[in-house]
Amino acid sequence: MLIGRRTLLQVACIAVAGATTMTVARAEDTVKIGLIVPMTGGQASTGKQIDNAVKLYMKQNGATVAGKKIEVILKDDAAVPDNTKRLAQELIVNDKVSVIAGFGITPAALAAAPLATQAKVPEVVMAAGTSIITERSPYIARTSFTLPQSSTVIGDWAAKNGIKKVVTLTSDYAPGNDALAAFKERFTAGGGQIVEEVKVPLANPDFAPFLQRAKDSKPDAMFVFVPAGQGGNFMKQFAERGLDKSGIKVIGPGDVMDDDLLNSMGDAAIGVVTAHIYSAAHPSEKNKAFVAAYKKDFGQRPGFMAVGGYDGIHLIYEALKKTGGKADGDSLIAAMKGMAWESPRGPISIDPDTRDIVQNVYIRKVEKVDGELYNVEFDKVDAVKDPGKTKK
Repeated sequence: MLIGRRTLLQVACIAVAGATTMTVARAEDTVKIGLIVPMTGGQASTGKQIDNAVKLYMKQNGATVAGKKIEVILKDDAAVPDNTKRLAQELIVNDKVSVIAGFGITPAALAAAPLATQAKVPEVVMAAGTSIITERSPYIARTSFTLPQSSTVIGDWAAKNGIKKVVTLTSDYAPGNDALAAFKERFTAGGGQIVEEVKVPLANPDFAPFLQRAKDSKPDAMFVFVPAGQGGNFMKQFAERGLDKSGIKVIGPGDVMDDDLLNSMGDAAIGVVTAHIYSAAHPSEKNKAFVAAYKKDFGQRPGFMAVGGYDGIHLIYEALKKTGGKADGDSLIAAMKGMAWESPRGPISIDPDTRDIVQNVYIRKVEKVDGELYNVEFDKVDAVKDPGKTKK
């Protein structure tokens, strides 16, 4: 009986050890990505675009890379930085993710940065656009944009195209400050004048009183930065206040004319000129295929947040291919540096020194095409690095 019990105990121990080994092996064969985006709240359209684009990319390219199964764990932070930090910690500690990604707004991306550094987990920023983000951790890479990239381009364009006096209206947080500083520097250097600077709250802004102030200043144009998702409300109030009939042009980085919301803005948006990194009307074959596939799966056109998500998951896939499936943070971030590819937006690369995106910036005008509103590109500046870093 004693021998029988001992034999059974040995068999049980072997079985447990075998099961543990299989579990570890399965875990090692899976690369988990924590996708932290706002799926609810004022920035919900950003999160939904990114989530949709990640799903589309994985549908097109499969869920296995370099012998590893890719598992995406979606978390809604509602664009609240305290939520972002908590969710990032849970994903890193409990779920053992190899990458955290998404980040709809700058405060969210910054909240996660120390965790990325401590855990040596890459943070792929697919949305947030403040210049300093990639400087906050050596493990951050970005596939979205920076506000200075587009704001410098529209500043130069405005100064060269008969716009002399401008009122600025920007959201009162880091990206708005980046956009304002970059535009102001280039516009005034070209001979333009800022007659008034207006800052509006990030959360639930009522633009009406600020728009009235702008109207009273009688500028040639308003330079506007509001985050993706708020452009529709801005243009609605712009029209309600009669500014669309006042001769005051709207210019700015392209966030205010997000493709995701453009059709709902009505004819008040026609003629708005912005500089940005993506339009659903971009004429490349790759973009036409991307737009068609996105529309088929989700019933609407993609915006610039979608392309940030699409390129972000592409960067992770390609980094894993380059490392042969090694998913430690140092290997992945090293693989991401200097990577270049053809995106639906055009040629892009990851600057090996800053881990920030290098891309074309297009100047576009809102036009009606086949009954729909589109940002139609008419000029571009090639391979723009982040001006916030090129000065340093």
